Amino acid sequence: MAAEGDFLARYRAVSNKLKKRFLRKPNVAEASEQFGQLAKELKQQDCLQYAAFCNLAMARCEQTLFNAPGEALALTDAARLFLSSEKENRALQAPGFDEHLQAALNCYSFAIKVHIEMNQPVMAASLCLELGNALKEMNRPGEAIVHFQRAAELQTQTPIEALLSMGEIATCKILTRDYDGALSVFTEMQLMCQERGLQLPGINTPVGAFLDIVAKCEISRVLLLMLLEPPPQKLLPEHAQTLERYAWESFDPHSQVTFLPENVFLLLQSVVMACQEKDTESLKSLQTELWPFLTAEQNHLLHLVVQERITPSGQGI
Repeated sequence: MAAEGDFLARYRAVSNKLKKRFLRKPNVAEASEQFGQLAKELKQQDCLQYAAFCNLAMARCEQTLFNAPGEALALTDAARLFLSSEKENRALQAPGFDEHLQAALNCYSFAIKVHIEMNQPVMAASLCLELGNALKEMNRPGEAIVHFQRAAELQTQTPIEALLSMGEIATCKILTRDYDGALSVFTEMQLMCQERGLQLPGINTPVGAFLDIVAKCEISRVLLLMLLEPPPQKLLPEHAQTLERYAWESFDPHSQVTFLPENVFLLLQSVVMACQEKDTESLKSLQTELWPFLTAEQNHLLHLVVQERITPSGQGI
């Protein structure tokens, strides 16, 4: 309590320096420096929320001084301190109303706004990703989606980074069981790779990192289509075109999907056939064979496909 009282007394003393007095202009720069020093001391004492409030006061001072970089830095520090405080409370299972999380969200929002005003979309996007990842770690994937979406919108000049952000959106949609939404995102990612990806002359397939993303999206899309099983009348043309590539009737060795290894393509084709024939035993065997070639997320989707065949629920569970 003594430390808390000392902090409040020092905070008020610095705040009083900012009050307008007759024929005397407040020294905002000095107050900002003192708030920053107080924040450092409180952080060392593990009083994270108090340190965050000092950084907020520092940000207001920097705004008064029209120092946008300083304001953005102070807001970001405050946001991270509020977030750390929220994580500590959760680790201790302390009761609360997520007040520190809400404060962190507000600070991140203002910091992002300042970076956008300074024409720094990359910095703004990095803060969106930081916030989205924090919310995902706190088991709030539904709330994280909007921040990953904003990051992708800010990364229009860097396609690879935008695609990675979109991948995070798809992951969050899978975690919230919005499989139809995840399918739409993967389809959009694949289209974006083909439109904006690097391509060699005379070849219609993207190369490099874009090729890896196309392959990942293709596998995830096929598995999601097997999980959702949309009726033919509701099957979108782009999804119908994807499934046609894996139909045995239209199989042509010379027109094989070039962005997937041959063994993975043949195993996926077998999965599609097993699902269409409702051959659960074959599907279980294929799951074992495909397991080492898939990511953890794709293996989770394949597991849901198998479970849906064993105990149909209509929700892929």
